[in-house]
Amino acid sequence: MRYLLLFSVFLLCACSNSDDATPLTEMYFPPNNSSAWETVTPEALGWNEAVIPELEQFIRDTGTRGLIILKNGRIVFESYDGLTLDGINRFGQNNYWYWASAGKTLTSFLIGQAEAQQLLSLDDPSNTYLGQGWSSLNTDQENAISVRHHLTMTTGLDFNVSDPNCTDPECLQFLNAPGDQWFYHNAPYTILDQVIEGASNQSFDDFFEEQLLNKIGMEGFWEYIGFNHIFFSPPRSMARFGLLILAEGSWNGEPILNNETFFQDMINTSQPLNPSYGYLWWLNGKSAFIPPGITNLVSGDISLEAPEEMIAAIGANGQLINIVPSQQLVVIRMGNATDDSLVPFSIQNQLWDILNELIVE
Repeated sequence: MRYLLLFSVFLLCACSNSDDATPLTEMYFPPNNSSAWETVTPEALGWNEAVIPELEQFIRDTGTRGLIILKNGRIVFESYDGLTLDGINRFGQNNYWYWASAGKTLTSFLIGQAEAQQLLSLDDPSNTYLGQGWSSLNTDQENAISVRHHLTMTTGLDFNVSDPNCTDPECLQFLNAPGDQWFYHNAPYTILDQVIEGASNQSFDDFFEEQLLNKIGMEGFWEYIGFNHIFFSPPRSMARFGLLILAEGSWNGEPILNNETFFQDMINTSQPLNPSYGYLWWLNGKSAFIPPGITNLVSGDISLEAPEEMIAAIGANGQLINIVPSQQLVVIRMGNATDDSLVPFSIQNQLWDILNELIVE
């Protein structure tokens, strides 16, 4: 395994009296169009370094490709292992991996951007931007589904169809009134791409690049795999997005998402049916949650080992963005996993079981 335990610049750690030293508690943002990223050692933070071998073993044992831990924006730990997507080369800092459903949070952010620019309203019927007949519903049923219902997994579309990822009109059938049931249904989420296109009069890719990717120095591209629209990027680009969310939608003091109400609604309970779901973000520390694939509430947190305030982007095979605001932490993980569920909470718990020993506040 090739891994990097990065060390902070000497002046940063040792010369606290220097006028040029940046306090470790001040939020740091890596420059755009650069591979530079300030680092800090676990030792400088007072963390339990004895746990690092266990974290490295977790990486080897779980098919992890990239794992990054940020504290106040600085890299504390960065490790890469395994093979690239083509199975030929060793995976490293600049290689691309898929986000799976963790990419839903990118789409959520873009909806917030579109609303901030008054291109759409969450309470408008989605056919305002999709046009009539995007589904098999009658006119009244279709008019009742708002953009907000797509964001919150409450459209009422039938998830029992043969392919719940299918976005063709014949696959989008009425089951119940919007807002009456929560179900993790990919197709109504994917259609938000078309909502963004209809609202912005731009391609989804162009809107994404202009409104998010270029503004924070991300790399990556979207690709349709079947009906699903999947984002691919290097791990550090995932970490950049996590840092943007930690900073409440601002980048180095510049508001990127100038929509405070949307941001707060995005990272808090968005509807009464599943308290652990915001606008396409998972929320820890709630009384119950509805896992993908079922309709009933399950008591407890989505991740018992993780901090209760954590918000999370979670995708198949353990693609993770974990954000803990009070600790100024971002943890990202890319790779494969033995858990084949749509949203693999188990690998998140495994990871936090180790992180709780490592991170000393």
